[in-house]
Amino acid sequence: MNIELTKLALEKVGNPHILVNLVSRRVRQLNSGAGGSSRPLVNVTAGMGAADIAMLELIEEKIGWEMAPSDTDPEPVVAPKKRARRAAPKAA
Repeated sequence: MNIELTKLALEKVGNPHILVNLVSRRVRQLNSGAGGSSRPLVNVTAGMGAADIAMLELIEEKIGWEMAPSDTDPEPVVAPKKRARRAAPKAA
């Protein structure tokens, strides 16, 4: 893996954990040989591995990603209004 590509890709993504997940998913796609998603989207030079290709695709914005909504910022929960109790029928 090319260190310079790693630094540039990390600047684009911002979180190393997300970068690892993005690169590993793209490497699996590139290595699968399953049609269109397995072809590199950038010009490949000799000696580039699948991880280098994936990071270069991220750097050149050939592939994108977006974060799912976070569970840490949930919408406020509104408690239902309490109903008034009915009075029991009086015995005659």
